Amino acid sequence: MEIWLLNHLPTPALALIMVGGIVFLALAGSLLTYRWHPGLAEGEHNDMVGAGLGMFAAIYGIILAFVVVTLWTEVDEAEAVVANESTYLAQMVRDSQAFPAPQRARMEDAVSAYAHALVEVQWPLMREGRPEYGATEGAIGDMFAALNSFEPRTEREKAFYRETISDINKIVAERRARITKAQQSLPVLFKVLAYGGALVIIPLTFLYGNKSRRVRLLFVGSVAALVGFSLLLVLVLDHPFAGDISVTPDAFKEGALAKFW
Repeated sequence: MEIWLLNHLPTPALALIMVGGIVFLALAGSLLTYRWHPGLAEGEHNDMVGAGLGMFAAIYGIILAFVVVTLWTEVDEAEAVVANESTYLAQMVRDSQAFPAPQRARMEDAVSAYAHALVEVQWPLMREGRPEYGATEGAIGDMFAALNSFEPRTEREKAFYRETISDINKIVAERRARITKAQQSLPVLFKVLAYGGALVIIPLTFLYGNKSRRVRLLFVGSVAALVGFSLLLVLVLDHPFAGDISVTPDAFKEGALAKFW
């Protein structure tokens, strides 16, 4: 459901729905609470409510901060993996220039097939959270086959041959890391703490008394908006390959790889 929302709704629309919905429900809940318990406006329990709200807010803030920092780190790592994979692929194209024309052409054909399979087949699957190795497996096999069919003769060819083998092995490793990143998600326990914590913090603000309705609603709405934006950030960062704010495959269309597009 989360991935579907990210892929089918722009981020501003998600913000309007999520943050706006939380604020609306919070304001409605506050109005209903004061209608059913008008005595709360006197603020007789403000000391107790304030202490409880401060304690829960501190704990919840630490949890949210930990979750957001963890997810942001995951996004940075996903971007680094994609950058490394595209760099090794481009480097392999450059290294293969030292090979004879038939082997060089065969290697470039395999690289082109890999890049197109990754961008056109595997990437859409990653956006949906269900990547598979099969999309690029054939191209990887063609790369190894091209090298296995070539026997370097000169020292120059041998040096670039070793570098090309190293590049392919690194590509395979980064591909596995990328697919793993695309399948990862925030553990259920952290989701319960992040989303469930909002169900504790926001209702507590209903109990804080003030005779001015405007001040009460401003207080409740501000807390709800802050919580809503925090949860929106958690939702967006939890899936680094889905939604508007996501890792893109543009790196596989640049530099030495641009000629394949």
